[in-house]
Amino acid sequence: MLPDLQKCFDEFKKYGLDLTETQYEKFNKYAEFLVEYNKNVNLTSITEPQEILTKHFIDSILLEKYTDIPHNMSLIDVGTGAGFPSLPLKIIRNDIKVTLLDSLAKRITFLEKLCVLLEIDAEFIHGRAEDIARKPEYREKFDFSCARAVANLSVLSEYCIPFVKNGGYFLSMKGPNENISSSDNAIKILGGKVDRIIDYKLESDSRKIIVVKKISQTPTKYPRNSGQIKKKSL
Repeated sequence: MLPDLQKCFDEFKKYGLDLTETQYEKFNKYAEFLVEYNKNVNLTSITEPQEILTKHFIDSILLEKYTDIPHNMSLIDVGTGAGFPSLPLKIIRNDIKVTLLDSLAKRITFLEKLCVLLEIDAEFIHGRAEDIARKPEYREKFDFSCARAVANLSVLSEYCIPFVKNGGYFLSMKGPNENISSSDNAIKILGGKVDRIIDYKLESDSRKIIVVKKISQTPTKYPRNSGQIKKKSL
């Protein structure tokens, strides 16, 4: 399914990443299972092998490269979809404790089957982020939260920051046109501050990682319900 081992090794190397044969085999199984499952359940519009390699796998792993996640950290992937970026991270960094959150049961079923196939240990949560973030067992319990989503940073912050413990980080993967300054107020209200912004290239495309540090407790009234969040950003 994926390009052969040497081509994938060379592609990883181009981005300063390492790839073992065992990891390659897992990524190849991931790609095959994703494309086959995608015929019946809409998981991704990207199904061409080279694009899966670069736009899904390598882009996900670059999150770890540029943010330098310490060992044995806990990470919740909010609105994970087909498992990006958390499962590629887990393949190359098995020490990371991964929790996969998605509102669609069909996606969670896919992820559960995928992790059995790949022999990956992960936690799965079916539910809406704004509901799950209010549960004591998940609220402010994670070292990192992450999202690779199209919603603006203000909205993503309200969904993601409540999961992060003080001193932890929310990592948002965005395109080049994100208006970060317009999210400053929301991030502050939710107990965070923008720690740094990382610009990088994926092929010829510009990308950003916004690193938000959690510096104080999120007020208990957040996150609001989805209707309120969509109606008016903080």
